[in-house]
Amino acid sequence: MTDVLGAISAVVWSDWLVYLCLAVGVFFSVRSRFLQVRHFPEMLRLLARGQKSPSGVSSFQALAMSLAGRVGTGNIAGVATAIAFGGPGAMFWMWAVAFLGASTSFVESTLGQVYKTRDPLTGEYRGGPAYYFSRAFAHTRAGRYFTIYGFIFAAVTVLACGVLLPGVQANSMSAAMTNAWGVPDWGVALATVVVLAFVVVGGVKRIASFATLVVPFMAVAYVLVAMVVVVVNADRLPAVLSDVFSSAFGLHSTFGAVLGMAVMWGVKRGVYSNEAGQGTGPHAAAAAEVSHPAKQGLVQAFAVYVDTLFVCSATGFLMLSTGAYRVFEGGSESGGVLADGGRLPAGTEVGPAYTQTAFDTVFPGIGASFIAISLLFFCFTTMVAYYYMAETNLRFLVGRFATVPLGGRRGVSLGRVVTLLLQVLILAASAYGCVSTASDAWTLGDIGVALMAWLNIIGILVLQQPAFAALRDYERQKKQGLDPVFDPRALGITGATFWETYEPERQRV
Repeated sequence: MTDVLGAISAVVWSDWLVYLCLAVGVFFSVRSRFLQVRHFPEMLRLLARGQKSPSGVSSFQALAMSLAGRVGTGNIAGVATAIAFGGPGAMFWMWAVAFLGASTSFVESTLGQVYKTRDPLTGEYRGGPAYYFSRAFAHTRAGRYFTIYGFIFAAVTVLACGVLLPGVQANSMSAAMTNAWGVPDWGVALATVVVLAFVVVGGVKRIASFATLVVPFMAVAYVLVAMVVVVVNADRLPAVLSDVFSSAFGLHSTFGAVLGMAVMWGVKRGVYSNEAGQGTGPHAAAAAEVSHPAKQGLVQAFAVYVDTLFVCSATGFLMLSTGAYRVFEGGSESGGVLADGGRLPAGTEVGPAYTQTAFDTVFPGIGASFIAISLLFFCFTTMVAYYYMAETNLRFLVGRFATVPLGGRRGVSLGRVVTLLLQVLILAASAYGCVSTASDAWTLGDIGVALMAWLNIIGILVLQQPAFAALRDYERQKKQGLDPVFDPRALGITGATFWETYEPERQRV
């Protein structure tokens, strides 16, 4: 089974997907005139002026929900993997895909807002790639093909977020806690199931409240403590930066041998971490209460910066400055050690143990526990976000049949039954991830990310126009001194039926 999964992962995560992620990021950046730079102050302003309603969460809450999905084991174990198999140069390519991916995130998240709808069961806002694929061309002859495309994406997302991806987070969390405190993996599995069940049964509002409370705290705390370690090793920073940039372009005498792996693993783990283009961000973006889709598009673009340029960079500098890393040839631990920072005990498995060792160099005996606690928050909130995205796409698949009663009993509908089945499924997948091998867990996760990214990136290349029309409209209204309000009919955008009848129900937060 391991060989089969590895073969599938190699196909879906081929060089073509790496080139596609980079090329699309360049294209959207140029077309938007590098909005990720021009509108950076606006991103911060929008975060500070949040609004919510009975149906939608605030921009900040939507950002927190998005970060809950982005900031996870990819920011700790994922960075360790990227450096181990791609060398220090992988850090540069993670930065590159984050900077370029911010424009991709804007496009997909704005589309998520443009084509969002109201859930018939709960009244909450729902949206995402499946929704914008099926709605954008519904009035054209090609509409039925895009509807089918939307259903395919929804099915893949239920599979990826409900089955393939939760196990990666659970596995890293379990490994870190076992390493730090000797907790058996079955104990972690049991506790995860109990707590996760309490959160996901509460719905979108509980998920948003939970993410808003936990995500900012955990991200800031992790980055600050990591920076303390980096400052202690500040004399190593010039050499670290030299290694990162020289090896990113094959100029380093040692790491030049893994140039191809640096690009591959940097982009691979960068996309896994910041999720730009994967199609996950639009789900959280659609849940926000805003007067114009571009507002949430800009907020979600900022999320990419937080994830990669802040959290992932903190991890990378932490390991490289303390020497808690190894680089292997051929993208595998079986390829032999190409370089060794000298701090890791022999036989240390690639993953959270690298970061735990790095912290221990400055805080002896504390590093393992600090990373275990960080991963507990990082991974758990990510699993919660995965459930939200899987549920959103399941509701899309069920559609208008969600309210159909079953068995003649009041309150028992098809939508509620399949939602319960999804909850059981993700709880089982999380429990299995706690006790499975790290290799299989990561391979399954990579397959899930790649399948979603292929479908979403190709789709938004076709469907990009409404996002850029919304951007131009937003910029025009801002120049007039207005608080932008979205009217799709004035822009010639069809299929955005929510906005055609939208009446604000906002309240300040």
